[in-house]
Amino acid sequence: MWLQEVELVSRSVILIPLRETHIEALVQAAADGCLWELWFTGVPSKESASAYVKQALLDQEKGVALPFVVIDRATNTVIGSTRFCNADLKNQRVEIGYTWYAKSFQRSSVNTECKQLLLTHAFETLEAIAVEFRTHWHNLASRQAIARLGAKQDGVLRNHQKSPEGIYRDTVVFSIIDHEWPAVKCSLASKLARYR
Repeated sequence: MWLQEVELVSRSVILIPLRETHIEALVQAAADGCLWELWFTGVPSKESASAYVKQALLDQEKGVALPFVVIDRATNTVIGSTRFCNADLKNQRVEIGYTWYAKSFQRSSVNTECKQLLLTHAFETLEAIAVEFRTHWHNLASRQAIARLGAKQDGVLRNHQKSPEGIYRDTVVFSIIDHEWPAVKCSLASKLARYR
């Protein structure tokens, strides 16, 4: 298995492997901002959280994902979720996705810290040659956040996925490749220094 369970720790967050015991905590975190109401994202609600976690763990069993819960170190509470997904060992590529945070932790250092942890692990431990990010065309905040990390837009997959409501999603694809990582790493460190 390319993706082995690991805990990743930074100044204010810890990423720990997702478990079914985290379902209620995830629902509470998503309630901060009623994040499941955002039509262009897949944040779990009370009704969908169990299936959300079970699917993530099934993908982990298959070796194509490694899901995490995001823990706020100051309060030791779950504040969101993220994961490695669509892992391709043969081509040494992995995606970082399914990322969301409680509203009160958005526009803080949390996303930058999480991405720094995940990117460092992907490039320096997994030796990935590329890390991909995908988001909904209409999720402008996510697109801007991904670009701020230093990822470059690869393109747009038109009519890429169909939602349960029957709406087709255009997916914007970004990536960071291995030779770009040193510059991106410096940029992330510089951004995080502003929060100290």
